[in-house]
Amino acid sequence: MLVNIPYYHAVGKEKEVFEHAYKNKIPFLLKGPTGTGKSRFVEYMAHQLDKKIITISCHEETSSTDLIGRFIIKGAETVWLDGPLTTAVKEGAIIYLDEIAEARPDVIVAIHSLTDHRRELFIDKLGETVKAHDDFMLVASFNPGYQRGFKELKPSTRQRFIAVSFEYPETKIETEILVKETNVDTDVAKKLVAIGNKIRNLTELGLTETVSTRLLVDAAKIIHSGLPKRLSVHVAIVEPLTDDLQTVEALKDLCDLMI
Repeated sequence: MLVNIPYYHAVGKEKEVFEHAYKNKIPFLLKGPTGTGKSRFVEYMAHQLDKKIITISCHEETSSTDLIGRFIIKGAETVWLDGPLTTAVKEGAIIYLDEIAEARPDVIVAIHSLTDHRRELFIDKLGETVKAHDDFMLVASFNPGYQRGFKELKPSTRQRFIAVSFEYPETKIETEILVKETNVDTDVAKKLVAIGNKIRNLTELGLTETVSTRLLVDAAKIIHSGLPKRLSVHVAIVEPLTDDLQTVEALKDLCDLMI
């Protein structure tokens, strides 16, 4: 059976750092903007280590119950159902909490005992404490760029992790990523990366998020499948960035000059 290996282009020593964090049972934190390859990196490392990965995309409604588990009614009886965190702890999987700062505060409280020397999970509803499997690893990510105030991770939480910052790749590497991921022509990939870099530097637009590598990959994919280049850039890069009509038109005009 063919195994689909996640593609990841290292930009520093992040692979070595992750391997040592895993070996030493230290939680791992990825910091950086949306679409810089954080999730792909974790998938890649799970494959490299031959470990099961359980990914949770955290949001403002994500609670500790969602992660740890709950009682459910099954027929005439009430049974306990492990949540994804409990499953990972017992099975020795890698649990990846994507955008952890978005989750409710009780999630942070729940993982504290897993992120220090104890490596154990307390299941309040059962009155039980589960020791983490030897292969268990906790990985989390967050975007410090826009998560201000109450969505910021507290120092007491951040200091429980080894942390690596992710930024957008340099031009040459980002071009290689687009070509490898989508088979688009190198010339087109270079133009897309140039568009991405140009918009990233337009700080006066006040965009909440800027052009991610993910958006560039999406544009490259639909160009490669035959959609006209300018239309592809409009729908895959410009429109997802903003709903302000004037900004959209300005960005479209800028992109049309570059591709």
